[in-house]
Amino acid sequence: MEPGQYLLLAAVGCLAGFINVMAGGGSLLTLPVMIFFGIPGAVANGTNRVAIIIQNIVAVAGFHRQGFADFRLSLSLGLCALPGSVAGALLATKVTGTLFNRILAGVMIGVLLLMIKQWKKKPTPDAGGSHRPRNLLWGHLCMVAVGFYGGFIQAGVGFILMAILHRVMGLDLVRVNMHKVFIVLVFTSSALITFALSGQVWWKVGLVLAAGNATGGWIGTQVAVKKGERWIRVIFYIAISAMAIRLLVMNK
Repeated sequence: MEPGQYLLLAAVGCLAGFINVMAGGGSLLTLPVMIFFGIPGAVANGTNRVAIIIQNIVAVAGFHRQGFADFRLSLSLGLCALPGSVAGALLATKVTGTLFNRILAGVMIGVLLLMIKQWKKKPTPDAGGSHRPRNLLWGHLCMVAVGFYGGFIQAGVGFILMAILHRVMGLDLVRVNMHKVFIVLVFTSSALITFALSGQVWWKVGLVLAAGNATGGWIGTQVAVKKGERWIRVIFYIAISAMAIRLLVMNK
């Protein structure tokens, strides 16, 4: 990769980190960008986990500094996701080339539709939720499936977690994001180890991306951008759609 590509990757990582903390879907940007830079899909999938881990360490610390933390519940949910994460990551190491690109493109389109539907609702931070969780058993069982999906491809896992934490467990959206970043940190650690043992992590690229993700993740815990949000969303939708189409027509 050229120096300019590293700078662009760090910038994309910053945007992705902000999006990941605020809702989810940041990997829809980082994965195809790495593939377009010539990194094999499976390697990009593994390398992306370096950035996700650093980003969520920063995000967890950011929420904690603002007085939002429930490490006991976050950890128990994250540990339930671990077995699924290892299984998903093992499967992902076997999927390479054009097949991976097409799977990623399909996931991108599906998650994009989910993002459009969710962003239209414009919920307030405490809308329909509480700081006290309910349905703890169901919530923990759902984490196994979340871990598998997150271990396999990561992109859009934040939206799945938000649905479980908010709708199944009844938490308000501030605490949803607080738990989400901790859970992702836990199960992504096991996925990264799995990819690393398979030789599918490029550490230099991952650390550059991580610098961007961490910056965006920290910003995401501090502020919620409202001005110009509509235009940002439109540009984001167009960019994701274009990258998904490009992945579908790539030969390798």
